[in-house]
Amino acid sequence: MPYLDTNGFKALTMMPSTSVDELEVIAPGWLSAKLAAKSRWIDSRLAKRYAVPFDESNPPEAIRDWLARIVTLSAYLRRGVDATDEQFVEIQKDAEKAEQEVLEAANAETGLFELPLRSATNEHGITRGGPRSYSEASPYVWRDQQARVGREEDRNRGGTSRG
Repeated sequence: MPYLDTNGFKALTMMPSTSVDELEVIAPGWLSAKLAAKSRWIDSRLAKRYAVPFDESNPPEAIRDWLARIVTLSAYLRRGVDATDEQFVEIQKDAEKAEQEVLEAANAETGLFELPLRSATNEHGITRGGPRSYSEASPYVWRDQQARVGREEDRNRGGTSRG
């Protein structure tokens, strides 16, 4: 589920409601799919630090604002826009700024946005995944192993014996 439905998008976007309705006629379901995809993009960027997915019935205002600003650009491009329109340049800048704000919020050192933090954070912030191998050996154990094998070969007087 996206953080905004079509009506929520209409309330927050700079795009006129009639243009949003035209888009739904031109490409039914496209706007909902785009809102869902960009909602998951925001989640993936913020997963390191914040409790995502956010409550979809009442997401933080910043999330809703970022989503509307980012999807507005895609909606205009999908519907069609006059390339010489000066307002479109501002819409592009606003979408880029929203994406930069998402990236800033994801940054643990410079992120200044108040969003619900993850409850089980460690120093790295990521708990998914992990190492796919494990070894207690120090970086120098191979030398000890090599020396032991060499001594056994000397004791056997026949080189490496397998079996």
